[in-house]
Amino acid sequence: MDASKQTRVCVVGATGFAGVEVVRLVLNHPQLRLAMATDRKAAGTPISQVYPALAGATDLKLSLPEPDAIAAAADIAFLAVPHTASLSLTPDLIARGVSVIDLSADYRLRDPKIYEKWYETPHTSVDLLKDAVYGLPELFRPQLQDLAQKLASGQGPVLVAAPGCYPTSTALAATPAIKAGLVADTLVISDCISGVTGAGRTPSARTHFCHSNESVEAYGVAKHRHTPEIEQTLSIIAGQPVDVVFTPHLAPLNRGLLSTVYLQAKPDVTAQDVQAAYEDFFADEPLVTMLPAGQMPQTGSVAGSARAQVGVALDARRRTTIVASCAIDNLGKGAASQAVQCANAVLGYPETTGLDFVAPVL
Repeated sequence: MDASKQTRVCVVGATGFAGVEVVRLVLNHPQLRLAMATDRKAAGTPISQVYPALAGATDLKLSLPEPDAIAAAADIAFLAVPHTASLSLTPDLIARGVSVIDLSADYRLRDPKIYEKWYETPHTSVDLLKDAVYGLPELFRPQLQDLAQKLASGQGPVLVAAPGCYPTSTALAATPAIKAGLVADTLVISDCISGVTGAGRTPSARTHFCHSNESVEAYGVAKHRHTPEIEQTLSIIAGQPVDVVFTPHLAPLNRGLLSTVYLQAKPDVTAQDVQAAYEDFFADEPLVTMLPAGQMPQTGSVAGSARAQVGVALDARRRTTIVASCAIDNLGKGAASQAVQCANAVLGYPETTGLDFVAPVL
C-alpha cells in the first residue's frame, strides 16, 4: 500500500490496554498508517520496549500528547485516555483539523448534567456534544455515514464517541427485541461479566492476581457509570425512557465480556418470534453473528477478535421473559476494534477493513 495514500493515525494513550490494542489493529490495517503514539510517562521510549510483542512490527517512539505535534503528524486521533482527559485534548485537536475517535466516556452522554452527576466532574466541552456521534455502527450507522459525508466534502474534522464495553454488549443483546416490538415493559435487566483487562492497565487491589484469580465478584452495584449510557442508548432505540438495572461482575479472564439481558415479553410472543427478530436484525451485520436457536455465546469464541456473538431464548414458565446474551472482547468490540470500525465508517472504508480476522480458536 502506498503510504502517501494511507490515513495517518495518532494513538493517544498508546500504552494502556485499549490503546495498545488500537496500535496493533492500525499496524495491520491496509488503509491506516501509525504515524504517532503518545504516553506522558514513557515519552521517548520505543513502544516495542513497553510491549515486546510489537518488536519487529514498529520502531516508533512514544511522544508527548501535544496538540500541535499531533496535528502535524496525523489526520485522525484515537484517544484511549482516562475519562475527563479527553475534555481538554479533543477541542484542541478538532480546532486543528484532526478528527477524533474518543474511547473515553467524555462525549457519550448527551446531557452534560448527567455526565457531571455520574463522573463527578464538570463537563468543560459542552459545545462539542452536539457534534459527537455515538459510535455503535450496528445501531447508529446513518449518523456515522453523515460524518463520512462531512469529512469527504471537506467540511471539517469529525468526532465519534466510541461506546463502553458493557453498553455495547447490552445494547446488542437488547435492541432487536425492543425494535421488533416484542417487549412489554420498559425495564431492562443486564448482568455482565468482564475480564480483568476491562479495569485498565493500572493495577488495583481488585485486579491484583491474588485477588482476581479463582474468584468472581459483583462490583459497582447500583452505581456503575455505564448505567446512564445504557439507558440513553436503549431509550433512543425504544423511543421512550427505559430503566436499566445493570450489575457488572469481574471474572478471572484476561479478556472477554458476556452480557445477559432480561426483558419482559408480550404475552403472545413465541420463541420463534424472538429468534426470527434477532436473525432479521443482525442478518446484514458483518461483525455480529446471530447463533442458531438453542445456542448461546461464549467469550472464548470472540476473545482476540473484532466480533460479537448473540444468542437468545424465551423463558415462558412464569412471566414470559426474553433472555438475550451477547459475547464480545472487552478490548475488541468493546473498545479498540469498535473504534477502528467507526474510523473505517467515517473515512469511507468498508467497516470490516483490517478487522475481518478470525479469533484464536484456543
